[in-house]
Amino acid sequence: MKVRFKVNYFTQWGQRLYIVGSVAKMGKSDVNKAIPMEALPNGNWEAEVDLKGSRVKQLEYRYVLKDEYSGNVVAEEHGEDRTLDINKEFDLIKVEDSWRSTGELSNVFTSSAFSRAIFGGKRTSTKQKKISLSKTQKEMVYRFEVMVPRIVEGYEVRVVGNIPALGNWDLAKGVKMSCEEGSLTWYASLKLKVQHAHLKYKFVIVNSKTGEVANYEQGEDRYLYVEAAGEDHVMQVVSGGYFRYEAAPWKGVGVALPVFSLRTHQGLGVGEFLDIKLLVDWAKHTGMRLVQILPVNDTIATHTWVDSYPYAAISVYALHPIYINLEQTGKLKSKKRMTELSKKKKELNALESVDYDAVMDFKMAYLQELWEEKKASFYKDAKAKEFLKEHEGWLKPYAVFSYQRELYGTPDFTQWKSMKKYTKTGVDKLFSDKETKDKINFYVFVQYHLHLQLLEAAEYARANQVVLKGDIPIGIYRHSADAWSEPRLYNMDGQAGAPPDDFAVNGQNWGFPTYNWEEMRKDGYQWWVSRMTHLSQYFDAFRIDHILGFFRIWEIPLDSVQGLLGQFRPAIPLHVDEFRNRGMHFDRDRLCKPYIREHFLGELFGENTAEVKDTFLNEYAPGCFEFKDKFDSQRKIQDYFAKKQPKSEDEQAKNDAIRDALYHLHNEVILIPALGYEDGMHYVPRVTADKSRTFRELGEFDRHIIWELYIDYFFHRQEGLWAEQAMEKLPAITNATDMLICGEDLGMVPACVPGVMDALNILSLEIQRMPKDIEKEFAHPNDYPYMSVGSPSTHDMSTVRGWWEENQEETQRFYNHMMGHWGGAPFFCDPWVAEEIFNMHLYSPSMWAIFPLQDIMAIDGELRRESAEDERINIPAIKHHYWKYRFHINLEDLMKENGFNDRLRDMITKAGRNTPF
Repeated sequence: MKVRFKVNYFTQWGQRLYIVGSVAKMGKSDVNKAIPMEALPNGNWEAEVDLKGSRVKQLEYRYVLKDEYSGNVVAEEHGEDRTLDINKEFDLIKVEDSWRSTGELSNVFTSSAFSRAIFGGKRTSTKQKKISLSKTQKEMVYRFEVMVPRIVEGYEVRVVGNIPALGNWDLAKGVKMSCEEGSLTWYASLKLKVQHAHLKYKFVIVNSKTGEVANYEQGEDRYLYVEAAGEDHVMQVVSGGYFRYEAAPWKGVGVALPVFSLRTHQGLGVGEFLDIKLLVDWAKHTGMRLVQILPVNDTIATHTWVDSYPYAAISVYALHPIYINLEQTGKLKSKKRMTELSKKKKELNALESVDYDAVMDFKMAYLQELWEEKKASFYKDAKAKEFLKEHEGWLKPYAVFSYQRELYGTPDFTQWKSMKKYTKTGVDKLFSDKETKDKINFYVFVQYHLHLQLLEAAEYARANQVVLKGDIPIGIYRHSADAWSEPRLYNMDGQAGAPPDDFAVNGQNWGFPTYNWEEMRKDGYQWWVSRMTHLSQYFDAFRIDHILGFFRIWEIPLDSVQGLLGQFRPAIPLHVDEFRNRGMHFDRDRLCKPYIREHFLGELFGENTAEVKDTFLNEYAPGCFEFKDKFDSQRKIQDYFAKKQPKSEDEQAKNDAIRDALYHLHNEVILIPALGYEDGMHYVPRVTADKSRTFRELGEFDRHIIWELYIDYFFHRQEGLWAEQAMEKLPAITNATDMLICGEDLGMVPACVPGVMDALNILSLEIQRMPKDIEKEFAHPNDYPYMSVGSPSTHDMSTVRGWWEENQEETQRFYNHMMGHWGGAPFFCDPWVAEEIFNMHLYSPSMWAIFPLQDIMAIDGELRRESAEDERINIPAIKHHYWKYRFHINLEDLMKENGFNDRLRDMITKAGRNTPF
């Protein structure tokens, strides 16, 4: 028998369409062995495969676009391989497909967020009757197919048309279609004769019990030309692409809260993975379909509250022990210790915020005792063995790294006395050594139970049709198991961060090494593929933290503390001739060295000016200063002040003020030598150079030339390069998983970013206080694109209530211009004000409106927290911020607030964000 494939795709000159499949004659799924297709008129392509002698019952295949000259793949279809059932009763199977474009909006609904969670569950489909072929004459059978991602249990799909076999447009007589478990494709097969040559049809979604139409396809009728039967039994597969929904685009609501912030009656002073189930219950009860959390990876480095920072993971795979539920992991034999656990729960649960040190000390001590009691049975546990075998690629290095960290008292592996450099042989030896085996496998034991508990929460969310959304940090911690085990993948001589914004005016320096993208490219970005695959166990959606880092990363010299002296990598730098060709004298010292002059030192240092000049500066010309060699970087200044031991708070405040002002002086430059260029001829502008004194005190002509080049550098010349970089890296992530992908694209956003994200079906993040249009002070939710997440706040900002009280002039403008009210704005964010802002986002076009739980509670004057200041999670400008916020209401009690919950559900439903599909 033969299979004839046909698809429509308009190529460019030098391109050709290919097909690759799971059988040997179609390349065994190897794209390099794909079969070339023949070009037909009007953009059609065709290929025929003879499957004679093949035993295949189901064929998997996909179309690819190649460059004819290089042989490289230019584009592939979206999604997983297509499947085709091979029925040997037919002599010929003809397949008419539609190319599945990567940027098609409907692709989003094939993600696991929708297919496994929101629209997961059983399909109410009718089993198809087997079609018997005539033994005396050849027949044509038509198989209608359509992808219907947005459908729930209790509804079914039918095909209706203008012939009796399709009900003559009578929906009640339409042909019921079938859908296999786990599939999005509905199908129905019919024998059709040539008298129905010009067939018109459509698909319709109906209520299975009542037959009531729920969604009738929009647009013109579909058309099929029915052929006369020839000398073969022929199956014609008519692929209808996606169902064309008549209803408005689907929109949902989500709630965001870090796991550590969850509060329950049974907690131990911190939220745990199993507490997510309670938040899922509340979300479902109020009509919300998504729960968003912050990163939950292990961050144990210093054994202090500094480890509360969730973006400095020591492993991109390992989960943080702080989120483990001790009783579910196992009860200790000692009744005394179990009584102590009950007492500790009451003590820590009564606290307003997380006591990170106390929680971790108790949990780790308990787990160590439990390990001693359970290790014998754990070694024999078949499921535990399977877990280790499946995850040993990351789990063994992580466990040994954790053991070595404890052994030497530091995660900085360069300071260890042994195993400074990772080797698989060394790791395996420690795992099997009698002296170290138990100590190392303790970490395997903890990870196994963390895995089970997070997986339980994830599966609970899916079963309740709620999406669990994770958060993927852009960087890795410098002293991590990842950096230790695979150093080739990272540039350890640089540090990543972000340029300044309204929330961190000196930029952000995360201290993370940057990625060695060239090395990652060699194996097709397998590190990312593995990471995404791992996370898909737990999450059906995720947020890529600082997605702009895939376009370019903000790299900061190791000797810098703040982020202002960073620069984008990769980037096309400025050449000195670009200044000279515009008629400007290029004075390297004036433009590139810190600009320090007598006339403004008093303004910076006040009564400490003389002391500062004497200690830190040299006067190389009258009124002109430079840093002494031992203070010629921010890092040296930081180290100097770190060694001081102030005798009072006033002295500490004085030291801090001098230190920060000295940092400011180091930032007083206009140009920075370009990284990767050692010729002294290539430079980049310091970001926000226009806000510096050194820029303001230049002559008007020089300022004009520099500003012209500044604008070109940051907003024009890099666009093509950055788009190319992202389109090489991001597909490795989008193709590695079927999770819904959301990008945190805030800050200094290149113009190429929206186009790339749209092409890859990545949702943008829209924050009212951080408009994408730099000409506007605020964004209006009415202007948000559909492919976006709209939110009033993030964890890096104050809440809506907190922001309202920070700047009365700004609040007044928002009140008048965005909310449309006359007169003076209330001093405090009253509940009705918070509710209006909440509704702005509910009624926005965004696919998702996701709210921090604090901003949701703000609409109720009785339930919300008394102090808005206590609701903030993080302050980015503080490098070592304590992440300790706890929600002030136990989730069990929140579920009982019927009046508030019913009101919330009613608001969400009226906004059209709680629809079946």
